Amino acid sequence: MEAGTVPDKAVISHRGEKYEIGRGKRFYGIWVVGAPYDAPVDRWPENRDGWQQAWARFTALEVPGTITAVTRERHGLRLRLGPRKASDANPAGDPSEGNEPAGRSRRGSGLLLGEGLLVLGVVLGLAGLFPAYEGGQSLLSQWEQVVPHLLYVIGWAVTAALVALSVARPSKAARLGALFGLGLSAVTFGLFLADWGELTSPGVTLGSGLVVSTISWAACTAGAALVLAANGGRPEPRERPSRPVRPARDHAGPVALLVLAAIGTAATFAPSWDSYTLTVKSTGASQTITAGNAFDNPGLMIAGNVCVMVAIVVVAFLAALWRPARHGSLLIAGAIVPLAAEIISAIIQVSHQASPGLFGITAQQATSLGLTISSGLTGIFWVYFVFVISLVVSCAWLFTEPGHQVMSGNPVSPWQPAREDPGPRGASDAVVRDDADSDASTDTDSGSGVADSDAGTAEGGQSAYA
Repeated sequence: MEAGTVPDKAVISHRGEKYEIGRGKRFYGIWVVGAPYDAPVDRWPENRDGWQQAWARFTALEVPGTITAVTRERHGLRLRLGPRKASDANPAGDPSEGNEPAGRSRRGSGLLLGEGLLVLGVVLGLAGLFPAYEGGQSLLSQWEQVVPHLLYVIGWAVTAALVALSVARPSKAARLGALFGLGLSAVTFGLFLADWGELTSPGVTLGSGLVVSTISWAACTAGAALVLAANGGRPEPRERPSRPVRPARDHAGPVALLVLAAIGTAATFAPSWDSYTLTVKSTGASQTITAGNAFDNPGLMIAGNVCVMVAIVVVAFLAALWRPARHGSLLIAGAIVPLAAEIISAIIQVSHQASPGLFGITAQQATSLGLTISSGLTGIFWVYFVFVISLVVSCAWLFTEPGHQVMSGNPVSPWQPAREDPGPRGASDAVVRDDADSDASTDTDSGSGVADSDAGTAEGGQSAYA
């Protein structure tokens, strides 16, 4: 909007949890979020002092840390074939009524398609537990393998359930579910790639369970991505945008701790976790070996493990920057599911009796020589466990954090206040709120307690259009 142009509707520049601030016809005003144009909480003359007073009032009313700049919604040409009341077209009083119905239709189609893919992926994930996975064994015959895969399927089922809540009635649940599912998919991609890498080892054969489970991963990932694309690009009228932003300075410490926890988790994911000790009963002599190093494997398995490590750090970094912070917590929560599943898998695996073949001897030789084998977990495993717990704590912090304030201090007005008072001109990224009866706001009702735009400021300033 150019300087000197009088708006006949509210142009919102910043929004908080309960209130929003913007420019009306010859005034700066504060509205309750979603309130009609002609019902501002207060208003001030359209000049530099008026903006400063409006901003001071806005920050005093609003919850600290919730104020964000509003991105302009770009609308196509709309034709009005005659006057009409806003209530006739929009009984609910939604200020966004009529804005791009085709876009909302596409959004609904994206949700339905994404939900369909998620449901298909969950069904295939359950089906993949029964056939042979690798080497002729199914996942159900390997408890240390079936538990992680079952947790993946449950995680994607949670995503599908959250999206289903938004199919019938638009809500934030779809976006939260999509973020959770994508965090889960990012880490499990490397785990599935490592499973495919095992096929390059001698004697390991491909089973249909691995193929079905991989298709399940692809369907769930595509479904979550479609839901986020349909539900994340344009928020609902009373929602703030969901995206990564630059954090406030006072939150740099907690954000750094989250990223460091992710780096620690990735670093401790690679070393050996399993420890096996061979003991001679008669003499008490023992020998210990470790197994499970991520880099003591075929090349494709190493690539898969590296992808897991990179995904942990990238997802944590995005989660730390995502605002609202609660949305970022769902992203890191999805990534925590497979990381926690690896802990469960390792504990189940060492609870089984170890094979003497690990030491190059047969079971008969071990019995005749009086040898015993005990299993355990290395110290680095418990360090990994602590880092995963720290990620859980960081996730809880993000979930309870109200958000980082994008704007600090008193920003300049997004509009040039007056020709005779050319203040600094900011970016005009503002959202236009339409109202058919917007002109009614130019006259102040007597006794309403609302300052008229032509009344000037306490310092004697005048409106740009007085």
